[in-house]
Amino acid sequence: QVQLVESGGGLVQPGESLTLSCTASGFTLDTVALGWFRQAPGKEREGVSCISGRDGTTFYADSVKGRFTISRDNAKNTVYLQMNSLEPEDTAVYFCAALVLARVGVYDPFYPNQFDYWGQGTQVTVSS
Repeated sequence: QVQLVESGGGLVQPGESLTLSCTASGFTLDTVALGWFRQAPGKEREGVSCISGRDGTTFYADSVKGRFTISRDNAKNTVYLQMNSLEPEDTAVYFCAALVLARVGVYDPFYPNQFDYWGQGTQVTVSS
């Protein structure tokens, strides 16, 4: 059974850090692109970061470049999103999602409709 479980969200002050985790089951990370998306109230879901299972290539949205780092631990089948220098604008529900690479040749790492499996989301709130 395919499952993605996020954890690590919470309430932090501006400038602080959080690390989100996404643990996968039912598949291994080398078979998917694993993306992080977020959705704030009243806004569309947007891509934040992605890591390719093929070669570890990473992608970042301009709004988080230099502040967020995506990484993976294949032994734990877990992907992390290290978020530094958090801003109130980062407040959202964060989702991880998996795109099965065998199904696509090229893909847009920030296009949510391409992703096959989704976690339930974890809330991140940045507020003083």
